[in-house]
Amino acid sequence: MARRGVETGFILDRQWHWLRGEMERTKRPALLLAARLLNEAAVPYAIIDGVALQVHQPEPRTTPDIDLAVPALDQIPRARLEGAGLRLTGRFAHSENWIGPEETPVQFTDDRALSHAIARAEEIEVEGTRLRVIRRADLLHEKLRSGSDPARRRSKRLQDFADAQALLEADPGLAAELTPEERALLDRLPR
Repeated sequence: MARRGVETGFILDRQWHWLRGEMERTKRPALLLAARLLNEAAVPYAIIDGVALQVHQPEPRTTPDIDLAVPALDQIPRARLEGAGLRLTGRFAHSENWIGPEETPVQFTDDRALSHAIARAEEIEVEGTRLRVIRRADLLHEKLRSGSDPARRRSKRLQDFADAQALLEADPGLAAELTPEERALLDRLPR
């Protein structure tokens, strides 16, 4: 299921660009390249957010970018990324934004709340490349945390809560992983 979800995401990428009247493209080259470069540099990481949702939920999902959690921004193998053709587009307090093949946005974050999730990341293989993906339970916690962040746009927070609910619907056993605060948060959502 995990690999199939990512492959479905690549198909959705092409269709999304095609429907917008653009050349068909996909984040496949950027995702595989970033993973190979991080693996070669022995940088711990976890794929998070939309691509992780493609891996962990059965419903098809598209996302225009790649989000990667790393323990510290200074561990990003910048010279390798640049040598492979990625371009740095911005640096912020806890993230760096890059553009990869096929103009795919790639964002690295060193959010300390994700450090344990990075260490527990699961591996899947796509085209001979190991991809480290945040575990389903960690993704659930992260979606609830992001949805609770008042600094995020409301539309993003609502999407985070919808993603969390979809993860629980796909795997009801995840409810055992919820803290009392997370349960209360979900209970306040419209039914």
